[in-house]
Amino acid sequence: MGSWHGFGRRGAVLLTVSLLLSPSLLSARDYKSEITANRVLPSSTIAADWPEIARILHSLNNMQLVIANNGTFGGLMGVTAEDAITGQDILFSCTYPKNSNIEHLFVGALWVGAIVGRDTLVSTGIEDFYCANEFWPNPWFDPSGFKVMSIDPFSPYYSEEADSEQDIICEYTDTETNPLITNLCFHDQRPHRPLQLRVRQRSMAWSFDYADDFIILDYQIKNIGSEQLKDAYLGIWFDCDILHVAPGEYAGYTDDIVGFYRTTPASYGCGFIDTVNIAYQADNDGDPAGDAWDEKSPRSIIGVRVIRTPSDQLEYSFNWWVTNYSDPTLDFGPRQKPINEDPWRDLGNGLGTPLIDEDRYYLLKHNEFDYDLLYVAVDHSDSGRGWLPPPEYAADMADGFGDMRTLLSCGPFDIDPGESLPITLAWVGGENFHLDPANLQSFNPYYPTTFYNKLNFDSVAANARWASWIYDNPGVDTDGDGWAGKRRICCGDTAGYYIDYLADTTDIPDYDSRFCDMMWYQGDGVPDFRGASPPPPPTTRIETGVGRLILRFNGLPSETTPDYFTGLIDFEGYRVYISRDDRLSSFSVQASYDREDYNKYVYLAARETFLVLDAPFSRSELQMLYGDPLGISDFDPLIYDQDHVYTHPDFPDSVFYFASQDFNCSEFGVATPIRKSYPEQEYPSSLNPYEARRDELTEDGYLKYFEYEILIDNLLPTVAYYVSVTAFDFGCPEYGIKALESPVLNSMKVAYPLASTDEIAEKQLKVFVYPNPYRGDVDYEGLGYENRDGTLAPDRMHRIHFANLPPVCTIYIYSLDGDLIRRLEHNYPEGGPEAMHEEWNMITRNTQLVETGLYYWVVESEEGTQIGKLVIIK
Repeated sequence: MGSWHGFGRRGAVLLTVSLLLSPSLLSARDYKSEITANRVLPSSTIAADWPEIARILHSLNNMQLVIANNGTFGGLMGVTAEDAITGQDILFSCTYPKNSNIEHLFVGALWVGAIVGRDTLVSTGIEDFYCANEFWPNPWFDPSGFKVMSIDPFSPYYSEEADSEQDIICEYTDTETNPLITNLCFHDQRPHRPLQLRVRQRSMAWSFDYADDFIILDYQIKNIGSEQLKDAYLGIWFDCDILHVAPGEYAGYTDDIVGFYRTTPASYGCGFIDTVNIAYQADNDGDPAGDAWDEKSPRSIIGVRVIRTPSDQLEYSFNWWVTNYSDPTLDFGPRQKPINEDPWRDLGNGLGTPLIDEDRYYLLKHNEFDYDLLYVAVDHSDSGRGWLPPPEYAADMADGFGDMRTLLSCGPFDIDPGESLPITLAWVGGENFHLDPANLQSFNPYYPTTFYNKLNFDSVAANARWASWIYDNPGVDTDGDGWAGKRRICCGDTAGYYIDYLADTTDIPDYDSRFCDMMWYQGDGVPDFRGASPPPPPTTRIETGVGRLILRFNGLPSETTPDYFTGLIDFEGYRVYISRDDRLSSFSVQASYDREDYNKYVYLAARETFLVLDAPFSRSELQMLYGDPLGISDFDPLIYDQDHVYTHPDFPDSVFYFASQDFNCSEFGVATPIRKSYPEQEYPSSLNPYEARRDELTEDGYLKYFEYEILIDNLLPTVAYYVSVTAFDFGCPEYGIKALESPVLNSMKVAYPLASTDEIAEKQLKVFVYPNPYRGDVDYEGLGYENRDGTLAPDRMHRIHFANLPPVCTIYIYSLDGDLIRRLEHNYPEGGPEAMHEEWNMITRNTQLVETGLYYWVVESEEGTQIGKLVIIK
């Protein structure tokens, strides 16, 4: 791993393979073991002016992927790195599922190849022998090496320029030519010749269920040189090692399988097929523990899907090979038979691993799709134009023996000076790829289809589909030119559901929405990088009283904001949460409200199942569709369940039943303790408070129609309560999206059920202190009054509370001798649920824990001065 020194100068990595390791002397297993075990050298070997590679972890969702600012991702290879933003240790290159300690990646890298004049050049983040690093960070981009942004308004990284919940942006170039930095590969000893590229890379992650198994990587590749780059090709090369990693161990990477998965049945049935095109790797059997899975079993699959290229008219190539550093006869990759238009190229070290730029460019542009590794022992000589016969050890290789590499590439295109080209990829995972722990035991390399048919691509295919939909939202006319993409219609007849029509947005027939379903499946080709999201949470205010909290919230944004992805106003209801601390796991539902609506489950004969195909229906909508439109007789949807289905009299082959979308807790003050603050208020004349009539507004300027309240009483006045009001939607059945809810912690507020500042002023209540005395022999922590989340040190977890405070005041604590122990500023000029309360952590102004004794406290404010005593017994 030549000059792989991106862990900071304190723990730099400089493994000059050509000097320290001779691949001719090492087997594949030994070579990679040497890389993972012997790569840290003294930081003094790094010149002070050398570029420094930084790393950061995508930690938001189920895919924990390391990003580096040198054209690579992953790349920890068994060692620990420091996160450039958080400073925390990163232990794995790509952990999936999250926190499982199951590694899925050794390293991946961007490859770019082109013709410059008469030269064939390829710039790589890293290559098979880990001896050349040709992309290096742009030192002028950011001191940390990265910029982090988020669409989450509650995130410290919130930015209107963000595309996802966790954008990580970096920039690097291939212009470094110092051979001490880029290193000389030992195959031809040719110094790096740059293509003169600058790459801006944005990786994006989302936390929602439908999007938490992939990371999208968007590359903007700019020619900053003076010459045209002709016949350029872009590629993603990756070396996946899929195994459970224990501390100090990195073994088990030579049993992975590799292949290409092209198509999958559409999620909504009707016989449609979706193209997903995933270059994948997976462990060969999921490493069962005996005859069953355990928490260490790597049952998942990982892969890459290209979701945007600079042109629709490109050639694609998918190549895999087994790299063997010691025996060229064992270095293998599938190769098509040579023809006049595509003569044979000798790669120099075997049939698989490219050694020099010309070899790498040959693979990038070769327009070849290799068969899956599982089929390597099957003779493909008569397939297509014909393939070379299987190697003599193919039967041993077929089930995953070897150290696999994968390259997915596309091109050609020319890049003029100053021109930028985009390419967008999805790094995608899928769980439960392996279903049968005994599948590999009966593997026959000459008839691998039996084994292949027991593999489960459903999860990774669904995630790859979602990655493309987030990149380009189906049915969304992003650029406003009238084209929103393509859609499909399914209708039922006696044979079940079938393909009725496939059309664009401008030419589509009439159809009966009661028995047909329309589904957008492709966008307008303009990037969106947006997914379905929950409704915005309501605006919440808290009023306090002794032993009670009154939550008032306004749902204008929650109930009127359309989902960007679906275009629907999909609000369903509210939930009120309460907790004694700010940990998500501590919150419980205090109350909920949801609209009365019902899902219609339609029987799909082709799939022999019932599915929800539409948004929920209100009771009145169902009455009009399936009951008496005049309302003389009531239509009760719940009498039609899965055992008592509804059959329409005019369409006897259309069968469905109904179920409540949520709990239908819709009767305010009866089915739910949530109440309408203004139950008689009519829908406003305008949703813009500045344009609404004055009688439609509260004193605070909120629209009365959307005002709600809930009383939470029987609370302990002297402890803090954390409350949150969230909004949730009904999901999107046609896209398989479950109901989404705004995050609990994002709208969390804290309050003490004490007298409000208004009540204090009106009744002239006096300040009091608790607990008083503070006793060291009382287990306040164990009783839940202190350090509820266990994060504070023993000498920093103590608390003394001041209550009935004026909203703006200064608190002084003095010793009996009159020495100032601590001064606390209490500043809530606007009031609020914390305006009457303050706490002291019993730390003096000299940052020491206070001693046992009697103390005076003084509260000074515009209302006057109050004095009292407090006792601390340690």
